[in-house]
Amino acid sequence: MALNEEVLVAILPNRLDLEIARDRHWYRIPVDKVHKFLNQRWPPQWIAFYQPGTFGKQAFAVRYYAKIEQISEVFRSEFFPELPKDRKSRQRYSKLELSSLQRLETSIFSRRSRRIVFIQTTWEKFTNAGEINDLYDESPLEDKLWAEFKQLEINAERQEFVTARNNNYALDFAIYCTYGKINIETDGDTWHADKERIPLDNQRNNDLQTEGWDILRFNTYHIQEKMAEDCLPIIIENINRLGGLKEEGRGFPRLIKSNSSAEFVQLSLF
Repeated sequence: MALNEEVLVAILPNRLDLEIARDRHWYRIPVDKVHKFLNQRWPPQWIAFYQPGTFGKQAFAVRYYAKIEQISEVFRSEFFPELPKDRKSRQRYSKLELSSLQRLETSIFSRRSRRIVFIQTTWEKFTNAGEINDLYDESPLEDKLWAEFKQLEINAERQEFVTARNNNYALDFAIYCTYGKINIETDGDTWHADKERIPLDNQRNNDLQTEGWDILRFNTYHIQEKMAEDCLPIIIENINRLGGLKEEGRGFPRLIKSNSSAEFVQLSLF
């Protein structure tokens, strides 16, 4: 298969849906969600399944995947003919007919037990992912900054969905610190050329800041040309200013030395 083949990582809501995918070889997505969230990269050639909290000890990881053999649009009643015929039964779904489920040799885990619905990625990223954040395929700028974060062991969350003042926003990167949280945005050249976005971004920034988010924005020039002398020192300074990285399973927050991507210092209790 080609490295650029599309892989859709989709939520597997419960064990019944796993049984359907495994034994009956299909998965369903509401048509309106396809048009709203997936249309630009539809259809995928592969599907992988993210298991949420309903799976207990097997939760918050991608463990299974399958080749998509065929996609068609059907009514919900065709999936579940035994259920009453009502308005819900007339809802339209994309039916993904699958090959046999395959299990990953190494599961792709979420460090922060995230709630994930869809991630659109490539076969290359899927087969090389060490954790959930490696899957995202939003932009080359994000990928470049993410590679630096991995070198520094800055455990950011990519495409984190948050609610601020009753509005929903997707953050390019979210970094959780001891005394605060940082939203980092990678603004490409297209973003700067779109004047209509200015009022929306002002509202977005105001909403997020009201909810306690510190916002850092870097454009193409910053990331491509000024990563070492501009982007990373500013990010590190802000992480340290907010008391260091707050990480699950670690007893102490972690500060990052700004003079080396390989050196770290841990805060003491005092």
